Amino acid sequence: MSESTASPGLPSRLLADPEMISACAERDFARIFQLAKRKGGFHPSRIARACDLTPSRVGEVMQGKPKITNMAVIERISDGLRIPGHMLGLADRGWERVAIPARRQPTVVAQPVQGDLPVAVKPGSDLDDILAIAAGTRVTPTVLRSLQASIEDYWRRDDEHGGEALRPAVIGQLKYVKGILRDTADPNFRRSLHGIAAELARLTGWTYFDARQYSTARGYFTESLRLAREIDDRPFIANVLACLSLQATYQDKAQDAITLARAAQDSARLDGGTPRLMAMLSMREAFGHASAHDREATHEAIGEAQQHFERIAPTDDDPAWVQYFDQTKLTVDTGIALGQLGDARAAEPLIAEALRAEPTTNLRGRAFHTFWLARTQLQGRKVELACATAGQALDLVAIVESPRVVAHLQEFRQSLRAYRHTPAAVELGSRITELAG
Repeated sequence: MSESTASPGLPSRLLADPEMISACAERDFARIFQLAKRKGGFHPSRIARACDLTPSRVGEVMQGKPKITNMAVIERISDGLRIPGHMLGLADRGWERVAIPARRQPTVVAQPVQGDLPVAVKPGSDLDDILAIAAGTRVTPTVLRSLQASIEDYWRRDDEHGGEALRPAVIGQLKYVKGILRDTADPNFRRSLHGIAAELARLTGWTYFDARQYSTARGYFTESLRLAREIDDRPFIANVLACLSLQATYQDKAQDAITLARAAQDSARLDGGTPRLMAMLSMREAFGHASAHDREATHEAIGEAQQHFERIAPTDDDPAWVQYFDQTKLTVDTGIALGQLGDARAAEPLIAEALRAEPTTNLRGRAFHTFWLARTQLQGRKVELACATAGQALDLVAIVESPRVVAHLQEFRQSLRAYRHTPAAVELGSRITELAG
């Protein structure tokens, strides 16, 4: 949509309406469109023009079918109705950073100072886009390697520090790669770019998942699925389904978690999934069964994971994104699944063993696993030991951004109520309260 024809957008009073804020936070576009019509005077045809949709599609959405999850469509709605990006879980939109004067001022030509560009033409968001289009981006193997290296660096930093501060850069690079993809005709380069965009979308979804913003995470995971499906990358589709399965476990949707994990296994098998990948997917299924407190099915899925893992060979062509699933990860995940079943005696030594072997740089992972060790110790009524261990997790949370781990520690504080007269429990409870506050 060009600036000259851009929609003036929804009135500011409507954007400040609590009902609209709630609808945007949930990405409930049926309610958003209904409120735009009822309180903003935006009839379906006007919404359609502003958002580059058909009037019939707008009407269907207003009736609750189908739901909008495609990130490109969500971005068009944000731009067309001038809904600020943060309200929909997006990065700031380009038009949000463009200052529009209240009245026309005389044109002033700024003079360069010490070699700088004139102030009037310093690159902003929109100008960056214009210059990028003019210059073009020639895709080469070097460009692809550089993009892939940056993804590996993003994942490393996510492990070390959490994804909160990382997210804007990842979203920006996703937009950049999608722009290159639109201008690239070579089928080989297009396939690689699709894969890179899919991984960036998955990473964005993961950062939102770790922030417990599940609706937004699901939107990016869905976009990642779409990108991977366009190149029929079955293993990566399995990977994204595994992420959705884990998120369903966190949302107490055990059956959804199981179904998604099994769908991931089916997708991986269609491409002859490697033993390492199949082991990881079996553990995701085990998490679902453990969440449903199905002891027999959990042990069966754990057994399948171990059988797959035993078949791993150095010559396996594992995707780079599954190589993190090593013996340590299998051990700790097994311990977590058993802990979820309440089998503390079996879970505690496994999680403790994994923590001894886990890299010290993986701060978020160590915080998460330390919490699980404390949880199993508390299940075994080792109250003082459990509090000491949870204190270590708390120390790690103080230097890594992960609302997911903070939420786990808050759950742990609730579990301490039964021991409210124990000094160690009182002290730890106060520390957790201070962190959460």
